[in-house]
Amino acid sequence: MMFSLQRYLDELAPLVNVDCGTFQRDGIEVIAALMADKYEQMTGWHIKRVDCGEAGVGLEIRNQPTDPHIDVMMIGHMDTVFPKGTAAERPMHVEDGFAYGPGVSDMKSGLLNIVYALRALPQAERDALSICICMNPDEEVGSIHSSDWLASVARDARYVLVAETARADGGLVKARKGMARYKIAISGRAAHAGNEPEKGRSAITELAHWLVTLDSMKDLEAGTSINAGVIEGGAGANIVAAHASALVDIRFWDNTAYDALDQAIQARASHPYTADVTIELVREAYKPAMVPTPETEHLMGLVEEAASDEDVPIHWKAVGGGSDANNTAAIGIPSLDGFGPVGANFHSDDEYLQLDSVEPRIRLLTRVLSRLAEQKNR
Repeated sequence: MMFSLQRYLDELAPLVNVDCGTFQRDGIEVIAALMADKYEQMTGWHIKRVDCGEAGVGLEIRNQPTDPHIDVMMIGHMDTVFPKGTAAERPMHVEDGFAYGPGVSDMKSGLLNIVYALRALPQAERDALSICICMNPDEEVGSIHSSDWLASVARDARYVLVAETARADGGLVKARKGMARYKIAISGRAAHAGNEPEKGRSAITELAHWLVTLDSMKDLEAGTSINAGVIEGGAGANIVAAHASALVDIRFWDNTAYDALDQAIQARASHPYTADVTIELVREAYKPAMVPTPETEHLMGLVEEAASDEDVPIHWKAVGGGSDANNTAAIGIPSLDGFGPVGANFHSDDEYLQLDSVEPRIRLLTRVLSRLAEQKNR
């Protein structure tokens, strides 16, 4: 079937024009139903709904559900970062060769590109491969409720392809930094700052010590960054603060170095700088670094051949942001990312999808699947 950009946009708009931020379960349910319907119309696909707890439903879709092995697993997420009301405030619109809207490139277009690639894949090649598509509802918070499920599926897979958007310069992703997010909550003792300051135990002072210590732990040359992005605390200038908290983001290339850093942070929580304060330290999210292996490099070669076949220029990027490819790579499954169309400005009002990249990226993904089928049949 000849590709129609208008048809593609007609299918994309209902996916974008839904409030489906993480934990907005009603919106996630709408996206899941829309995506499930597309596979039901293709026939030959087994659709399994997966309970992801408070995050809502996930989808696991297979063409050979009884096969103990999966030749290729493709992953995409259904959630966005945007609050309720965003879809009504700025629904998808097209202007000067770009589409705009919440989640248009991160990553509703990636979900749709998988569907279009499978529609285009010849039936014989589809039948030659055991294919699994997983769509999770909580990637934007680190896949905290879906990572175990995704890992359990990936362990049976030979390769993993993630359909996050290609970089703004068209790059595919071969490596991603690991990430961890911590919440540090400190409880002290309130007192009048003028009359009885000695009776107080300042949670803010304790947090200040923490921030200086964490900053000293970063190693930017090695790629380890530590950022306290949100801090809260105190009730008034004349009150010794009883409570303070911080949200801290850590990014890293070296998983072993991060493990040592995590141990140091955990140990610090047991030894406050200030007497009589308590510290609650919670690691709210974690993704190990995605680092290419020789098997990954073999998969990269296959993708390069497919790109040459289709005359689609590609190059490889190592990026700081995380995705579900981090988790699948960490368990030893060759994983590559960026198989969606080109887009940028994620998580902002300016998020866009580059429309002239849609059809070439569908062709690329289809050809990669064809190459995998050829490889299996050798």
